[in-house]
Amino acid sequence: MTIHLRLFRRLTGLLTAGLLLAGTASAQSSSNGQRDVLREITDVVGLKPRFQLRATSEVQNAAAVVYGGQRYLLYNPQFVSAVNRAGRTDWAGISILAHEMGHHLNGHTLRAGGSNPTDELEADEFSGFVLRKMGASLAQAQAGMAIVSDEQASPTHPGRRTRLTAISQGWQRASQQITASTRGVAPSAEPAMMTVQPAPVRQVVARRAAPVSVLGKITFQAKPELDFYVTDRLSVVRLDRAGQAAEVVGRLTRSESLSYPYVLIDGQQRRLYISRMGEIYDPNGRRVAMLTDPS
Repeated sequence: MTIHLRLFRRLTGLLTAGLLLAGTASAQSSSNGQRDVLREITDVVGLKPRFQLRATSEVQNAAAVVYGGQRYLLYNPQFVSAVNRAGRTDWAGISILAHEMGHHLNGHTLRAGGSNPTDELEADEFSGFVLRKMGASLAQAQAGMAIVSDEQASPTHPGRRTRLTAISQGWQRASQQITASTRGVAPSAEPAMMTVQPAPVRQVVARRAAPVSVLGKITFQAKPELDFYVTDRLSVVRLDRAGQAAEVVGRLTRSESLSYPYVLIDGQQRRLYISRMGEIYDPNGRRVAMLTDPS
């Protein structure tokens, strides 16, 4: 049994998802004494739980869905219970939910097309990272995928061994972070002092005092009065009101998506996705800015 229902988030007709969501009840509730797994997962990665976790028998296993600008994690409770029983640990089901959240946080739900091995491995690595942060052993983090994945690879999903390796890589990365954070005294909590460097309009002064060309201008819908520019080093800088000083506030990085070839990452590791037309979207699929010619 594999997690093939990612197709829900990629269907061009979202009516099916809308009808499905309308008939489900939220499973993210701590008032009834149940474990709030969604909040636990988002807490360890420093995010607010801006997802809706829904239990429904209308899906076979689990799926990440965007509908009406809201991100959903759908799961079949009978499927999760069966995975937990087979894996002899509740971590098995938690890893499935973490995998689906990985699709949302890696921007996979913003792209058209079906499931693909690259996206699946990114979500697998994320689940391993999260479960280590939550306290799971490597075997516990791999238990769910060891049960539900296919032995052989397919055009849409990697084989079991490759997927378990990706989970291991995420788990090891989190483990290294935890180990590093426990060495020596705690680092200073003193916030950084922001410094600005003078620069003429349309040109930013780099650290080596060499001029940097501006490739594009970013205008945010919420703050149209602020000027943001993309340099030829793919840094995102903000000019002051006088247009005479620049502050680096983020960077662009290439993605493997044809529809969203660039990702904008700010200093807090938040991500925005840039289409080939210069439209900039947040992880919820809302357009928040435009990238245009700087002239």
